[in-house]
Amino acid sequence: MLLTRPALTADDATATALLNCLVREVCAPEHQVRVDGGRLVVRLPRVGVTLRAGLARPPSGPTYRLVAPFEEHRDGSWMAAGWDRLADLVAGELELCTGQANPEFLTQVRDSHTALAAILAARAEPTRSGSHPLDRYLESEQSLLSGHRFHPSPKARQGDPAEWMRYAPEVRARFHPRWLAVREDVLVQEGDGSAFARLDGLGPGAPSGFRLLPAHPWQLALLSDRPALRQALGTGLIVDLGPAAPEVVPTSSVRTAYVPDADVFCKFSLDIRITNCVRKNAWYELAGAVALNKLVQPVFAALDDCTFLAEPAYRSVALADRRLHEGLGVILRQGVGALNGTPLLAAALADPYGTTLATLPALATPEGALAWWDAYVRHVARPALRAYLEHGIVLEAHLQNVLVVVDDEGMPVETAFRDLEGTKLTPAWHERIADLPARVRESLTYDQNRAWNRVVYCLLVNHLTEIAAAVADLHPDLDQDLWFAARPHFASCGDHPQLRALLAGVPFPAKANLRARWSRSADRTATYVPVPNPFAGVCG
Repeated sequence: MLLTRPALTADDATATALLNCLVREVCAPEHQVRVDGGRLVVRLPRVGVTLRAGLARPPSGPTYRLVAPFEEHRDGSWMAAGWDRLADLVAGELELCTGQANPEFLTQVRDSHTALAAILAARAEPTRSGSHPLDRYLESEQSLLSGHRFHPSPKARQGDPAEWMRYAPEVRARFHPRWLAVREDVLVQEGDGSAFARLDGLGPGAPSGFRLLPAHPWQLALLSDRPALRQALGTGLIVDLGPAAPEVVPTSSVRTAYVPDADVFCKFSLDIRITNCVRKNAWYELAGAVALNKLVQPVFAALDDCTFLAEPAYRSVALADRRLHEGLGVILRQGVGALNGTPLLAAALADPYGTTLATLPALATPEGALAWWDAYVRHVARPALRAYLEHGIVLEAHLQNVLVVVDDEGMPVETAFRDLEGTKLTPAWHERIADLPARVRESLTYDQNRAWNRVVYCLLVNHLTEIAAAVADLHPDLDQDLWFAARPHFASCGDHPQLRALLAGVPFPAKANLRARWSRSADRTATYVPVPNPFAGVCG
């Protein structure tokens, strides 16, 4: 039976995200967490404060289902603790345990709260899915209202909501690209020269000797004061053709938009910090996407029941301003029209505030839900593990990078992985990429230890444990059965020491998003904390 949850509010979602991070990265590793009936009690040892939150159901593995009320023990009694009070306490605890201050932290949490409140106020009434498979797919991409459950500021977004709301996937935005006609001698393109042809055919006509470059309107406004751009527009090297068809649909990443009429994605640059990172296409990421695409596509073509959405080409401008080259760079990504069913974003299936999973007929009964989970793990875990163990390819198979393709009953039949920016290679590939520029090579690789941590974190901690929790929300008695059913799919990927350790129950590595945000470190250098491994309860 589906758990009954209160309506999503910015206050509760912000409080839940802060406590999720605090428990995972600070309190649980220091054994300052206990379950007391239907509540989770958490002690912040350095600031000397005890908090508690409600539990929607008993915890399982590395994930909790926290719900209001959120309370603080003070003067012998429990009293309400709002999200802003929790943010202050978390900041105080982090400052004492790291010896570092971060004056940006509370502002980022407030910005995330403000953004979520604005999104909830602007969100239209839910719409019924149409008859075309893409209607359901696009709704899943635009359904992530609360964001990452283990990030302290999951909806942080620079700028006033009035500036970015028209481009926000959470409010089901649609917009037209701003089309630039770029003179051929100052346009740069790498990769498959024909990749842009279908998109070009839908845009406005370009003058003779010019090529079309789609631009995100928000990004173009951010770059409008660049002298090199103003000069190029003034001298006719670039002609601003204005907004024009086709209509594009922003996906969960905000900056990547799907173009239904061309069945392609445009991964735009955005010089805006969203959660952890400024979302621009750095020059080495533009070049790296094309190089990596050529290397990994043959591997995924040989793996069963999965695909990797190709990124065959990029376009940008070649002016005397690297920021323009990066800021106007757009990576083209393969669309979803050729997939063998209805693609659904994995993050939408895992969302505890969402309804996507509950609407799939295959999960109506416990037996059906267990069969669904078995198929899900087979189609998601096996290719991700084989890519790493057999080919040295690190997939960031987290919830926003995986599309699960389902049949009419909602059963998984195929998986589509995406995002070459997050895909990396192990040292086994060094000789094959030796001719690439040093900065490109660096952006494409992980050392062996970081590679395995990333695979396990993305696939298991961020992804499968969250999907398992969502299935258990529907059918709570399945908790242990889910991980017992998952074991054979992991064991079938070969006799590898790292895999044996996972199945023996060693703790999973979870990326420390709270600490990364506090230290203001790059996502690539984020540290990891150990979290409980649900395989430990079903060993043997």
